[in-house]
Amino acid sequence: MSLFSPTTVGAVDVRNRVSLAPMTRLRSGADGVPGPIVAQYYAQRAGIGLLVTEGVYPSDESKAYPGQPGIVTDAQAAGWAKVADAVHAEGGVVFMQLMNGGRVTHPDITGTDRIVAPSAIAIDGETRLADGSKVPYATPHALETAELATVRDEFVAAARKAVDAGIDGVELHSANGYLLHEFLSPASNQRTDAYGGSPEARARFVIEVARAVAAEVGAERVGIRISPAHNIQDVLETDDAETRATYEALIAGLAPLGLAYLSVLHADPAGELIQDLRRAFGGTFIINSGFSSVTTRDEAVSVVEDDIADLVAVGRPAIANPDLVERWEKGADENTVDQATVYGGGERGYTDYPVLQG
Repeated sequence: MSLFSPTTVGAVDVRNRVSLAPMTRLRSGADGVPGPIVAQYYAQRAGIGLLVTEGVYPSDESKAYPGQPGIVTDAQAAGWAKVADAVHAEGGVVFMQLMNGGRVTHPDITGTDRIVAPSAIAIDGETRLADGSKVPYATPHALETAELATVRDEFVAAARKAVDAGIDGVELHSANGYLLHEFLSPASNQRTDAYGGSPEARARFVIEVARAVAAEVGAERVGIRISPAHNIQDVLETDDAETRATYEALIAGLAPLGLAYLSVLHADPAGELIQDLRRAFGGTFIINSGFSSVTTRDEAVSVVEDDIADLVAVGRPAIANPDLVERWEKGADENTVDQATVYGGGERGYTDYPVLQG
């Protein structure tokens, strides 16, 4: 296999084995409507085989950040339809990452009376509001057993809106400390009902969400992202045996669904745990080797050639290089990302990075 060879991901053909990692960019304003600049951003990067959008909130109380896009209102769906059209006009493929922020937010961000989580445990730290001020994370409402169906159905409705808008598929965000990931960790999930207390119980809700979304839009249009032992935003998975048991239970529940792909963020993608999960999943496998380290061309090439993964998810290099795949194919120099303009703002640091000439 070559990084630059085509492949199939679920229901779609992709032109190469590079994937745009989902990255928070916060350019959708207070109403969460992705505008023309968002469509331009993704269309510029359509040469990447599989685009995965930034996390998109499926309900108001699941919004994690000011400026984050949603897929709740008709106006938001119409905005995403224009994104899909722009990407498809450039021959690209785009999946939408569906993200319930869980406790990684604040009522002053969501505009709701509460935020939610598996258990009423706040993150130790602060979050930034729309005016730039910082406030301590709020203590979340512990979702009652009967309320879980509502949260599940919000994911389902969001997936339907996305696909109806022309988006090629959805990715369920079960990583990086957000709601679905919060259910997987014994540090953030201290429930005593059927959704906590054991690895199998902690994995149950994520499996139920995946099953319901797959039933709605087709499993071939549903991927999922996980980050075992990433230990971010107080979702701690520090016991290796417990972590393995939890993710083995999760993949055992997901594998029969026939999902489009499993995307994993982990510092050791060739390691025993991640490759065991890959074999258990049995389908298309995407790896993102680091949250704090930048994926290089040589690393991406070797990951595919050495059969560590089927595709490689790339973050910051794809921000700074809209034509990243072309640059990698030609061995050309790369632009360097401007970290100061990654989050929020307008065109600067978003759609104004130069492409190769000639």
